[in-house]
Amino acid sequence: MKSNTTALLVMDMQMGILGRLPQQGAEIIKKTTDAIKAARERNILVIFVRVGFQKGLPEINAANKSFYSIKERLKGTDFEAFMQISPPLITDDDIIVNKKRYSAFAGSDLEMILRAQNISHLVLSGISTSGVVLSTLREAFDKDYQLTVLSDACADSDEEIHRFLIEKLFPKQAEVMTIDEWKTKGLSEG
Repeated sequence: MKSNTTALLVMDMQMGILGRLPQQGAEIIKKTTDAIKAARERNILVIFVRVGFQKGLPEINAANKSFYSIKERLKGTDFEAFMQISPPLITDDDIIVNKKRYSAFAGSDLEMILRAQNISHLVLSGISTSGVVLSTLREAFDKDYQLTVLSDACADSDEEIHRFLIEKLFPKQAEVMTIDEWKTKGLSEG
């Protein structure tokens, strides 16, 4: 049993989403692997969060512009392949949380897992900065979690938006640091 009150959330690092960031994909996997390794060495719970729906995606309504376009794009494709988390990152023993919208809390059992494990500090990483990271940060902040965002373990298809969120918005609600800073400073603080 993990006694640490911190959890690293690795969000939307799925093959179907990584494929939309061909230039950044390999680098974000490398960086995220480094963060996961550091967390595991310090007995920090690693939780993988992914977009996950039932067969046929019945949870998606046409009124939801973003997710309905995903539903249309995935018609006739292998949804299981889309949902697969990048193999270098995950092990058979890892926790996987399926979410239904942008926030890691939306339609998932994440909060129940966090409460059961006595987690009070979330370290956020994932794709995309303007999607899952932003939505999860805002909801977690409202739920009074202590927050850290790993700036170099997040990516977005729009570099300008990524930079704005990391430099201007996120620091108002979270500690923002690189993986190296987290490994030397953040992890020693708890």
